[in-house]
Amino acid sequence: MKFFRLDFLSVFLLILFVSNTGSAQSDNKRGERVYKLCTYCHGDQGEGRQELAAPAIAGLPEWYLKRQLTKFYEGVRGTHPQDLAGMRMRAMGKALYSDQNDIEAVSKHVAALPRVKLADTVRGRVLKGEAAYKACVACHGEKGEGNESVGAPPLVGASDWYLVTQLHHFKSGVRAGNPERDPTGAVMRGMAATLSAEGVDDVVAYINVLNQQKQ
Repeated sequence: MKFFRLDFLSVFLLILFVSNTGSAQSDNKRGERVYKLCTYCHGDQGEGRQELAAPAIAGLPEWYLKRQLTKFYEGVRGTHPQDLAGMRMRAMGKALYSDQNDIEAVSKHVAALPRVKLADTVRGRVLKGEAAYKACVACHGEKGEGNESVGAPPLVGASDWYLVTQLHHFKSGVRAGNPERDPTGAVMRGMAATLSAEGVDDVVAYINVLNQQKQ
């Protein structure tokens, strides 16, 4: 399996190199082409693959996708040894050409993909989660719609298992360990610290309810 991952990354780098030395294409075509290298983990429609710890990404805001890919590219995310999925994304992010707009093009393509319907996998106490979510409203909105002005992504439509994982990563410092490089992550780290392990499941269970209301 280790050799497969290395071979896969080598092929990824080779294809990106060849594709970026060819003739210029529109952003849409470029984004679609680059995204083909993401489908192994995130799926053809951006639906994600939990067994690979790859969340659903279809329809996420372009600004958020661009910001997170840039964080992986620059090493703000994906460097902690306990974040194996993040480290994989760090390697992929480093392979993108930020100066040749790969990040911008693929972000635009993924943002245009229709949102996918996701199964609820997290079980929690919805009423307690609703009470805890009140602390999230200022940034993420009453309906989990997100707020670009404060760098808060939408929570509805996100893989619930991924939300749980990231909240635990924020709590433990696996994510946002350097507040100077990741100020928005530092805010989330402080918020996540107020939740117990059960509280994490509770608030995500409530976000699942918001997601059902939106569908």
